[in-house]
Amino acid sequence: MTTPLEQLAARSADGFPNLLGARERTRVELAAARGRLAPLVRDPDTAVVLFGSWGRSELTAGSDDDWLILVDGVPRAVVEPAGDSIGAALGRKPGTTGLFGDIAFTSELVGKIGLEDDTNRNLTRRMLLMLESVAAAGEDAHRAARDRVLDGYLQGDVKDHRPPRFFLNDVIRYWRTITVDFVGKSRAEGGEKGALRNLKLRLNRKVLFAGGLLPLLLCHRLRADAIGDELRRQLDQPATDRLAEVFLEFDVDAGVRAMSAYDRWIGMLGDDAIRAELAGLTRDEGDANRSFRAARRLSDDVQNGLLALLFETPLLPLVREYGVF
Repeated sequence: MTTPLEQLAARSADGFPNLLGARERTRVELAAARGRLAPLVRDPDTAVVLFGSWGRSELTAGSDDDWLILVDGVPRAVVEPAGDSIGAALGRKPGTTGLFGDIAFTSELVGKIGLEDDTNRNLTRRMLLMLESVAAAGEDAHRAARDRVLDGYLQGDVKDHRPPRFFLNDVIRYWRTITVDFVGKSRAEGGEKGALRNLKLRLNRKVLFAGGLLPLLLCHRLRADAIGDELRRQLDQPATDRLAEVFLEFDVDAGVRAMSAYDRWIGMLGDDAIRAELAGLTRDEGDANRSFRAARRLSDDVQNGLLALLFETPLLPLVREYGVF
């Protein structure tokens, strides 16, 4: 059975070669990573979870190994496997944000939602678990943890033919948080190299957000007892499949334009020379750089496609009612 992204690619002129190539690369490298992690001693309630490009099925040569040890339970002192053994098995270091290469406990991801202790780190880990994660070891524990977080969102907040507002509002909060954090970090760094991070915000992060927003809005079509299963089905897909599925239903032309642009961006990320060029630029230097300007045009195409989907289709009443106030 073809995926929604493949179905949308068949409606395009170029077929999304970079996205589908990255998806195949992710499949192959994930199988290899699972093989390397399999010999490690692992607690039954523990998973090694990969995020970022791994979770979006968009792996390129320059991708980080952003992983967490996820425990479906409460904090404890000893967890297997140990972080050192995971790093040695995977071979590449996690990103430098401080979010990864650590241990996360489901009790904290669920129990702190919306409270004072729900830090940016806790919010981000929870959102990435739900929207862009894949198990490299402990698939059952990963699924149980994700289900526990989903149940935490849906408990007492599910009504017939209504999006689950608790989950929806947290997804919107996450998007607003990362946009605010981007500016805060840029100011704190005083002009450090930020062009690539700016583009990832405009493209990868925006696609991730839309891939969470749309399935939640479309829960309005369901009875309450069907919402959990539908969201589980959606979250089993990469964000690009979730988006493609909605574009196929409501606006194929906008979807082809948006996903073709995103495909070209993934191609740029997969080009070592272009990626290094962008990574070496400050945001201000980007305006004079040909590769940066080309990527900005792609981000505009993605933005325009998403705006057309949200505001020029039957989705508009949902956006107006649930996405503003």
